[in-house]
Amino acid sequence: MDNQQATLELGTKPVGRLLMQYALPAIVAMVAASLYNMVDRIFIGRGVGSTAIAGLAITFPFMNLSAAFGAAIGVGSSTFISVKLGQRDYGIANKVLGNCVMLNIIVGIVFGGLCLLFLDPILRFFGASEESLPFARDYMQIILLGNAFTHLYFGLNAVLRSASKPRHAMYATIFTVVLNTILDPLFIYGLDFGIRGAAFATVLSQIIALSWQWKLFSNKEELLHFDYSLFRINKPIVKNIIGIGMSPFAMNSCACLVVIFINNSLMKYGGDLAVGAYGIAQGVGFVFVMITMGINQGMQPIAGYNFGAQNYDRLRQVVKIAMICATAVCTFGFLIAMFAAYPCARLFTQDESLISIAETAIRMMMMMFPIVGFQIVVTNFFQSTGKAKVSMFLSLSRQLLFLVPALAIFSRIWGLWGVWIAMPFSDALATVVAAVMMKKSSVWKK
Repeated sequence: MDNQQATLELGTKPVGRLLMQYALPAIVAMVAASLYNMVDRIFIGRGVGSTAIAGLAITFPFMNLSAAFGAAIGVGSSTFISVKLGQRDYGIANKVLGNCVMLNIIVGIVFGGLCLLFLDPILRFFGASEESLPFARDYMQIILLGNAFTHLYFGLNAVLRSASKPRHAMYATIFTVVLNTILDPLFIYGLDFGIRGAAFATVLSQIIALSWQWKLFSNKEELLHFDYSLFRINKPIVKNIIGIGMSPFAMNSCACLVVIFINNSLMKYGGDLAVGAYGIAQGVGFVFVMITMGINQGMQPIAGYNFGAQNYDRLRQVVKIAMICATAVCTFGFLIAMFAAYPCARLFTQDESLISIAETAIRMMMMMFPIVGFQIVVTNFFQSTGKAKVSMFLSLSRQLLFLVPALAIFSRIWGLWGVWIAMPFSDALATVVAAVMMKKSSVWKK
Protein backbone atom coordinates (compact mmCIF):
# COMPACT_ATOMS: atom_id res chain seq x y z
CA MET A 1 0.00 0.00 0.00
CA ASP A 2 1.43 3.40 -0.96
CA ASN A 3 1.63 6.31 1.46
CA GLN A 4 -1.18 8.30 -0.18
CA GLN A 5 -3.62 5.39 0.02
CA ALA A 6 -2.73 4.83 3.69
CA THR A 7 -3.46 8.49 4.36
CA LEU A 8 -6.81 8.38 2.54
CA GLU A 9 -7.83 5.36 4.66
CA LEU A 10 -8.01 7.71 7.66
CA GLY A 11 -11.33 8.89 6.23
CA THR A 12 -12.73 5.56 4.99
CA LYS A 13 -11.55 2.55 7.01
CA PRO A 14 -13.70 1.39 10.00
CA VAL A 15 -12.76 3.58 12.94
CA GLY A 16 -12.23 0.79 15.48
CA ARG A 17 -9.79 -1.10 13.25
CA LEU A 18 -8.12 2.15 12.26
CA LEU A 19 -7.57 3.18 15.89
CA MET A 20 -6.11 -0.24 16.66
CA GLN A 21 -3.84 0.05 13.61
CA TYR A 22 -2.51 3.43 14.72
CA ALA A 23 -2.74 3.09 18.49
CA LEU A 24 -1.06 -0.29 18.97
CA PRO A 25 2.29 0.82 17.50
CA ALA A 26 2.02 4.07 19.46
CA ILE A 27 1.20 2.18 22.67
CA VAL A 28 4.16 -0.14 22.17
CA ALA A 29 6.32 2.92 21.54
CA MET A 30 4.99 4.70 24.63
CA VAL A 31 5.46 1.64 26.85
CA ALA A 32 8.97 1.41 25.49
CA ALA A 33 9.49 5.10 26.27
CA SER A 34 8.25 4.63 29.84
CA LEU A 35 10.52 1.62 30.26
CA TYR A 36 13.30 3.82 28.90
CA ASN A 37 12.93 6.10 31.92
CA MET A 38 12.40 3.22 34.33
CA VAL A 39 15.56 1.48 33.18
CA ASP A 40 17.63 4.58 33.94
CA ARG A 41 16.08 4.90 37.39
CA ILE A 42 16.50 1.21 38.22
CA PHE A 43 20.16 1.11 37.17
CA ILE A 44 20.91 4.41 38.89
CA GLY A 45 19.03 3.48 42.08
CA ARG A 46 20.60 0.05 42.42
CA GLY A 47 24.04 0.91 41.03
CA VAL A 48 24.67 4.47 42.25
CA GLY A 49 22.41 4.85 45.31
CA SER A 50 19.21 6.33 46.75
CA THR A 51 20.63 9.88 46.73
CA ALA A 52 21.27 9.49 43.01
CA ILE A 53 17.55 8.71 42.52
CA ALA A 54 16.77 11.97 44.33
CA GLY A 55 19.24 13.75 42.04
CA LEU A 56 17.52 12.26 39.01
CA ALA A 57 14.11 13.35 40.35
CA ILE A 58 15.45 16.90 40.65
CA THR A 59 16.04 16.89 36.87
CA PHE A 60 12.33 16.24 36.10
CA PRO A 61 11.53 19.97 35.72
CA PHE A 62 14.32 20.17 33.12
CA MET A 63 12.79 17.23 31.27
CA ASN A 64 9.33 18.82 31.43
CA LEU A 65 10.62 22.16 30.20
CA SER A 66 12.56 20.57 27.37
CA ALA A 67 9.51 18.46 26.51
CA ALA A 68 7.39 21.63 26.52
CA PHE A 69 9.43 23.17 23.70
CA GLY A 70 9.63 19.82 21.92
CA ALA A 71 5.86 19.31 22.15
CA ALA A 72 5.12 22.83 20.93
CA ILE A 73 7.00 21.97 17.75
CA GLY A 74 6.48 18.19 17.40
CA VAL A 75 2.80 17.99 18.35
CA GLY A 76 2.03 21.30 16.65
CA SER A 77 3.71 20.15 13.42
CA SER A 78 2.21 16.65 13.42
CA THR A 79 -1.32 17.92 14.08
CA PHE A 80 -0.97 20.61 11.40
CA ILE A 81 0.32 17.97 8.96
CA SER A 82 -2.61 15.64 9.77
CA VAL A 83 -5.14 18.38 8.99
CA LYS A 84 -3.35 19.30 5.74
CA LEU A 85 -3.21 15.67 4.65
CA GLY A 86 -6.95 15.44 5.35
CA GLN A 87 -7.40 18.45 3.05
CA ARG A 88 -4.99 16.81 0.53
CA ASP A 89 -2.74 19.87 0.63
CA TYR A 90 0.52 17.90 0.33
CA GLY A 91 2.68 20.89 -0.59
CA ILE A 92 1.94 22.70 2.68
CA ALA A 93 2.40 19.44 4.60
CA ASN A 94 5.98 19.18 3.30
CA LYS A 95 6.62 22.83 4.14
CA VAL A 96 5.47 22.12 7.70
CA LEU A 97 7.96 19.24 7.88
CA GLY A 98 10.83 21.52 6.82
CA ASN A 99 9.87 24.09 9.44
CA CYS A 100 9.58 21.35 12.07
CA VAL A 101 13.21 20.35 11.45
CA MET A 102 14.53 23.92 11.59
CA LEU A 103 12.58 24.85 14.72
CA ASN A 104 13.74 21.75 16.57
CA ILE A 105 17.39 22.42 15.75
CA ILE A 106 17.21 26.11 16.74
CA VAL A 107 15.25 25.57 19.96
CA GLY A 108 17.33 22.53 20.93
CA ILE A 109 20.62 24.41 20.65
CA VAL A 110 19.41 27.60 22.34
CA PHE A 111 17.65 25.81 25.21
CA GLY A 112 20.56 23.46 25.86
CA GLY A 113 23.16 26.24 25.74
CA LEU A 114 21.32 28.60 28.08
CA CYS A 115 20.59 25.89 30.64
CA LEU A 116 24.23 24.77 30.67
CA LEU A 117 25.35 28.34 31.46
CA PHE A 118 23.17 28.53 34.58
CA LEU A 119 22.93 24.84 35.49
CA ASP A 120 23.79 24.89 39.21
CA PRO A 121 21.51 27.78 40.23
CA ILE A 122 18.68 26.28 38.18
CA LEU A 123 19.07 22.90 39.90
CA ARG A 124 19.10 24.55 43.34
CA PHE A 125 15.91 26.40 42.40
CA PHE A 126 14.41 23.06 41.36
CA GLY A 127 15.00 21.75 44.89
CA ALA A 128 18.44 20.12 44.80
CA SER A 129 20.19 19.63 48.15
CA GLU A 130 23.96 19.71 48.61
CA GLU A 131 23.92 15.90 48.53
CA SER A 132 21.78 15.46 45.39
CA LEU A 133 23.17 18.43 43.40
CA PRO A 134 26.33 16.68 42.09
CA PHE A 135 24.27 13.77 40.73
CA ALA A 136 21.73 16.06 39.06
CA ARG A 137 24.52 18.19 37.56
CA ASP A 138 26.46 15.22 36.16
CA TYR A 139 23.34 13.83 34.52
CA MET A 140 22.02 17.08 33.02
CA GLN A 141 25.35 18.24 31.56
CA ILE A 142 25.34 15.29 29.15
CA ILE A 143 21.60 15.49 28.43
CA LEU A 144 21.78 19.21 27.61
CA LEU A 145 24.78 18.77 25.31
CA GLY A 146 22.67 16.39 23.21
CA ASN A 147 19.48 18.44 23.50
CA ALA A 148 19.19 19.39 19.80
CA PHE A 149 19.39 15.71 18.77
CA THR A 150 16.77 14.78 21.37
CA HIS A 151 14.35 17.48 20.16
CA LEU A 152 14.75 16.45 16.54
CA TYR A 153 14.34 12.75 17.35
CA PHE A 154 11.05 13.27 19.21
CA GLY A 155 9.79 15.80 16.64
CA LEU A 156 10.34 13.49 13.68
CA ASN A 157 8.77 10.58 15.55
CA ALA A 158 5.60 12.64 16.01
CA VAL A 159 5.58 13.47 12.29
CA LEU A 160 6.06 9.80 11.35
CA ARG A 161 2.74 9.00 13.01
CA SER A 162 0.99 11.79 11.08
CA ALA A 163 2.58 10.52 7.85
CA SER A 164 0.76 7.19 8.23
CA LYS A 165 3.90 5.46 9.53
CA PRO A 166 3.01 4.58 13.14
CA ARG A 167 5.01 1.36 12.97
CA HIS A 168 8.17 3.23 12.00
CA ALA A 169 7.69 5.56 14.98
CA MET A 170 7.29 2.47 17.15
CA TYR A 171 10.44 0.86 15.74
CA ALA A 172 12.47 4.01 16.47
CA THR A 173 11.28 4.13 20.08
CA ILE A 174 11.80 0.41 20.71
CA PHE A 175 15.29 0.65 19.25
CA THR A 176 16.27 3.47 21.61
CA VAL A 177 14.94 1.53 24.61
CA VAL A 178 16.76 -1.68 23.72
CA LEU A 179 20.02 0.12 22.97
CA ASN A 180 19.72 2.24 26.12
CA THR A 181 19.14 -0.90 28.21
CA ILE A 182 22.32 -2.43 26.75
CA LEU A 183 24.42 0.72 27.13
CA ASP A 184 23.26 1.65 30.66
CA PRO A 185 25.10 -1.16 32.53
CA LEU A 186 28.07 -0.84 30.16
CA PHE A 187 28.53 2.87 30.81
CA ILE A 188 27.41 2.96 34.48
CA TYR A 189 29.26 -0.16 35.70
CA GLY A 190 31.67 -1.32 32.99
CA LEU A 191 33.19 2.09 32.24
CA ASP A 192 32.47 3.39 35.77
CA PHE A 193 30.76 6.57 34.48
CA GLY A 194 28.14 6.46 37.25
CA ILE A 195 25.06 8.59 36.64
CA ARG A 196 26.79 10.20 33.63
CA GLY A 197 26.75 6.78 32.00
CA ALA A 198 22.94 6.75 32.01
CA ALA A 199 22.90 10.14 30.30
CA PHE A 200 25.47 9.04 27.68
CA ALA A 201 23.37 5.93 26.95
CA THR A 202 20.23 8.03 26.50
CA VAL A 203 21.72 10.58 24.11
CA LEU A 204 23.67 8.06 22.03
CA SER A 205 20.58 5.86 21.58
CA GLN A 206 18.55 8.83 20.33
CA ILE A 207 21.25 9.99 17.91
CA ILE A 208 21.43 6.57 16.26
CA ALA A 209 17.61 6.36 15.98
CA LEU A 210 17.55 9.90 14.55
CA SER A 211 19.91 8.90 11.74
CA TRP A 212 17.42 6.19 10.70
CA GLN A 213 14.49 8.64 10.83
CA TRP A 214 16.47 11.05 8.66
CA LYS A 215 16.98 8.34 6.07
CA LEU A 216 13.23 7.59 5.98
CA PHE A 217 12.27 11.21 5.35
CA SER A 218 14.99 11.59 2.71
CA ASN A 219 13.10 9.22 0.37
CA LYS A 220 11.66 11.47 -2.36
CA GLU A 221 9.10 8.84 -3.33
CA GLU A 222 7.26 9.28 -0.03
CA LEU A 223 4.23 11.59 0.12
CA LEU A 224 5.85 13.42 3.03
CA HIS A 225 9.60 13.85 2.57
CA PHE A 226 12.49 16.25 3.05
CA ASP A 227 12.81 19.01 0.47
CA TYR A 228 15.94 20.84 1.54
CA SER A 229 14.79 23.98 -0.28
CA LEU A 230 11.98 24.13 2.33
CA PHE A 231 14.41 24.02 5.28
CA ARG A 232 13.80 27.63 6.17
CA ILE A 233 11.54 29.44 8.61
CA ASN A 234 8.12 30.36 7.19
CA LYS A 235 6.38 32.76 9.58
CA PRO A 236 2.74 31.82 8.79
CA ILE A 237 3.54 28.11 9.13
CA VAL A 238 5.49 28.65 12.36
CA LYS A 239 2.58 30.67 13.72
CA ASN A 240 0.20 27.77 13.02
CA ILE A 241 2.61 25.19 14.49
CA ILE A 242 3.06 27.18 17.68
CA GLY A 243 -0.66 27.99 17.90
CA ILE A 244 -1.57 24.29 17.83
CA GLY A 245 1.41 23.33 19.99
CA MET A 246 0.71 25.88 22.72
CA SER A 247 -1.53 23.47 24.60
CA PRO A 248 1.11 20.73 25.09
CA PHE A 249 3.68 23.49 25.66
CA ALA A 250 1.55 24.93 28.45
CA MET A 251 0.92 21.46 29.87
CA ASN A 252 4.62 20.59 30.05
CA SER A 253 5.62 24.05 31.25
CA CYS A 254 3.09 23.80 34.05
CA ALA A 255 4.37 20.31 34.80
CA CYS A 256 7.81 21.88 35.20
CA LEU A 257 6.44 24.49 37.60
CA VAL A 258 4.46 21.89 39.53
CA VAL A 259 7.43 19.55 39.92
CA ILE A 260 9.49 22.46 41.27
CA PHE A 261 6.78 23.09 43.89
CA ILE A 262 6.58 19.38 44.67
CA ASN A 263 10.35 18.91 44.97
CA ASN A 264 10.75 21.90 47.25
CA SER A 265 7.79 20.82 49.40
CA LEU A 266 9.16 17.27 49.62
CA MET A 267 12.61 18.55 50.57
CA LYS A 268 11.06 20.72 53.29
CA TYR A 269 8.86 18.02 54.83
CA GLY A 270 10.61 14.76 53.90
CA GLY A 271 14.16 15.42 52.63
CA ASP A 272 16.03 13.56 49.86
CA LEU A 273 14.22 10.27 50.58
CA ALA A 274 10.83 11.87 49.88
CA VAL A 275 12.14 13.34 46.62
CA GLY A 276 13.49 9.93 45.65
CA ALA A 277 10.14 8.30 46.52
CA TYR A 278 8.41 10.80 44.24
CA GLY A 279 10.80 9.82 41.45
CA ILE A 280 9.95 6.15 41.96
CA ALA A 281 6.19 6.81 42.04
CA GLN A 282 6.44 8.85 38.85
CA GLY A 283 8.28 5.97 37.21
CA VAL A 284 5.46 3.56 38.04
CA GLY A 285 2.60 5.89 37.09
CA PHE A 286 4.42 6.98 33.95
CA VAL A 287 3.96 3.52 32.41
CA PHE A 288 0.16 3.81 32.43
CA VAL A 289 0.11 7.47 31.46
CA MET A 290 2.32 6.68 28.49
CA ILE A 291 0.02 3.86 27.38
CA THR A 292 -2.83 6.37 27.50
CA MET A 293 -0.73 8.82 25.51
CA GLY A 294 -0.15 6.04 22.98
CA ILE A 295 -3.92 5.72 22.59
CA ASN A 296 -4.07 9.49 22.12
CA GLN A 297 -1.30 9.41 19.54
CA GLY A 298 -3.19 6.74 17.65
CA MET A 299 -6.33 8.86 17.85
CA GLN A 300 -4.65 12.13 16.82
CA PRO A 301 -4.07 11.56 13.07
CA ILE A 302 -7.54 9.97 12.71
CA ALA A 303 -9.25 12.82 14.57
CA GLY A 304 -7.19 15.50 12.80
CA TYR A 305 -7.82 14.04 9.34
CA ASN A 306 -11.58 13.60 9.83
CA PHE A 307 -11.91 17.03 11.39
CA GLY A 308 -10.16 18.51 8.34
CA ALA A 309 -12.43 16.43 6.06
CA GLN A 310 -15.52 17.39 8.15
CA ASN A 311 -16.35 13.74 8.89
CA TYR A 312 -17.71 14.53 12.36
CA ASP A 313 -19.40 11.16 12.95
CA ARG A 314 -16.07 9.39 12.51
CA LEU A 315 -14.40 11.99 14.72
CA ARG A 316 -16.83 11.38 17.58
CA GLN A 317 -16.59 7.63 17.16
CA VAL A 318 -12.81 7.49 17.47
CA VAL A 319 -12.85 9.75 20.54
CA LYS A 320 -15.43 7.54 22.31
CA ILE A 321 -13.39 4.39 21.68
CA ALA A 322 -10.23 6.17 22.88
CA MET A 323 -12.01 7.20 26.10
CA ILE A 324 -13.06 3.62 26.87
CA CYS A 325 -9.55 2.26 26.21
CA ALA A 326 -7.82 4.99 28.25
CA THR A 327 -10.16 4.45 31.21
CA ALA A 328 -9.49 0.70 31.17
CA VAL A 329 -5.72 1.21 31.12
CA CYS A 330 -5.68 3.76 33.93
CA THR A 331 -8.02 1.63 36.08
CA PHE A 332 -5.58 -1.24 35.74
CA GLY A 333 -2.79 1.12 36.85
CA PHE A 334 -4.88 2.07 39.88
CA LEU A 335 -5.22 -1.61 40.87
CA ILE A 336 -1.47 -2.16 40.52
CA ALA A 337 -0.82 0.87 42.74
CA MET A 338 -3.26 -0.22 45.42
CA PHE A 339 -2.20 -3.87 45.65
CA ALA A 340 1.41 -4.05 44.41
CA ALA A 341 3.06 -0.82 45.59
CA TYR A 342 5.79 -2.60 47.58
CA PRO A 343 7.18 -4.81 44.78
CA CYS A 344 6.98 -1.84 42.40
CA ALA A 345 9.07 0.30 44.75
CA ARG A 346 11.54 -2.52 45.37
CA LEU A 347 12.38 -2.64 41.65
CA PHE A 348 14.20 0.68 42.06
CA THR A 349 15.98 0.31 45.40
CA GLN A 350 16.76 -2.02 48.29
CA ASP A 351 16.68 0.82 50.84
CA GLU A 352 13.72 -0.10 53.08
CA SER A 353 13.29 3.48 54.32
CA LEU A 354 12.95 4.71 50.74
CA ILE A 355 10.65 1.80 49.83
CA SER A 356 8.30 2.65 52.71
CA ILE A 357 7.87 6.26 51.59
CA ALA A 358 7.63 5.22 47.93
CA GLU A 359 4.72 2.85 48.73
CA THR A 360 2.71 5.78 50.07
CA ALA A 361 3.70 7.98 47.14
CA ILE A 362 2.63 5.38 44.56
CA ARG A 363 -0.79 4.83 46.15
CA MET A 364 -1.56 8.50 46.64
CA MET A 365 -0.35 9.69 43.23
CA MET A 366 -2.40 7.02 41.40
CA MET A 367 -5.52 7.16 43.56
CA MET A 368 -7.62 8.93 40.89
CA PHE A 369 -6.22 7.06 37.89
CA PRO A 370 -9.60 5.48 36.94
CA ILE A 371 -10.82 8.93 35.80
CA VAL A 372 -7.49 10.40 34.63
CA GLY A 373 -7.61 8.56 31.28
CA PHE A 374 -10.85 10.34 30.35
CA GLN A 375 -9.34 13.75 31.16
CA ILE A 376 -6.26 13.08 29.03
CA VAL A 377 -8.33 11.99 26.00
CA VAL A 378 -10.62 15.04 26.23
CA THR A 379 -7.61 17.37 26.30
CA ASN A 380 -6.16 15.60 23.25
CA PHE A 381 -9.53 15.76 21.44
CA PHE A 382 -9.55 19.56 21.57
CA GLN A 383 -5.88 19.68 20.55
CA SER A 384 -6.47 17.36 17.56
CA THR A 385 -9.35 19.49 16.30
CA GLY A 386 -7.37 22.73 16.45
CA LYS A 387 -9.09 24.03 19.62
CA ALA A 388 -5.79 25.06 21.13
CA LYS A 389 -7.20 27.49 23.70
CA VAL A 390 -9.62 24.94 25.16
CA SER A 391 -6.95 22.25 25.22
CA MET A 392 -4.55 24.66 26.91
CA PHE A 393 -7.14 25.59 29.54
CA LEU A 394 -7.74 21.92 30.36
CA SER A 395 -4.00 21.35 30.64
CA LEU A 396 -3.65 24.35 32.93
CA SER A 397 -6.66 23.45 35.08
CA ARG A 398 -5.14 20.30 36.54
CA GLN A 399 -1.63 21.60 37.10
CA LEU A 400 -1.77 25.34 37.62
CA LEU A 401 -5.31 26.13 38.76
CA PHE A 402 -5.78 23.16 41.10
CA LEU A 403 -2.53 21.40 41.96
CA VAL A 404 -0.29 24.37 42.83
CA PRO A 405 -2.77 25.98 45.27
CA ALA A 406 -3.55 22.54 46.75
CA LEU A 407 0.16 21.90 47.30
CA ALA A 408 0.59 25.23 49.06
CA ILE A 409 -2.47 24.81 51.32
CA PHE A 410 -2.40 21.08 52.07
CA SER A 411 1.34 20.90 52.81
CA ARG A 412 1.00 23.63 55.43
CA ILE A 413 -1.83 21.75 57.11
CA TRP A 414 -0.65 18.12 56.82
CA GLY A 415 3.05 18.40 55.90
CA LEU A 416 4.30 15.52 53.73
CA TRP A 417 0.85 13.91 53.63
CA GLY A 418 -0.52 17.18 52.25
CA VAL A 419 1.85 16.97 49.29
CA TRP A 420 0.61 13.49 48.42
CA ILE A 421 -3.08 14.38 48.94
CA ALA A 422 -2.89 17.40 46.61
CA MET A 423 -2.27 15.19 43.57
CA PRO A 424 -5.46 13.04 43.55
CA PHE A 425 -7.46 16.09 44.64
CA SER A 426 -6.40 18.08 41.56
CA ASP A 427 -6.95 15.05 39.28
CA ALA A 428 -10.59 14.82 40.43
CA LEU A 429 -11.34 18.51 39.91
CA ALA A 430 -9.64 18.59 36.48
CA THR A 431 -11.70 15.63 35.28
CA VAL A 432 -14.95 17.36 36.26
CA VAL A 433 -13.90 20.45 34.28
CA ALA A 434 -12.96 18.31 31.25
CA ALA A 435 -16.38 16.61 31.31
CA VAL A 436 -18.17 19.98 31.35
CA MET A 437 -16.07 21.33 28.45
CA MET A 438 -16.63 18.19 26.40
CA LYS A 439 -20.40 18.39 26.88
CA LYS A 440 -20.39 22.00 25.64
CA SER A 441 -18.18 21.33 22.59
CA SER A 442 -19.74 22.48 19.31
CA VAL A 443 -17.75 19.89 17.33
CA TRP A 444 -19.10 17.14 19.57
CA LYS A 445 -22.70 18.23 18.85
CA LYS A 446 -22.43 18.40 15.04
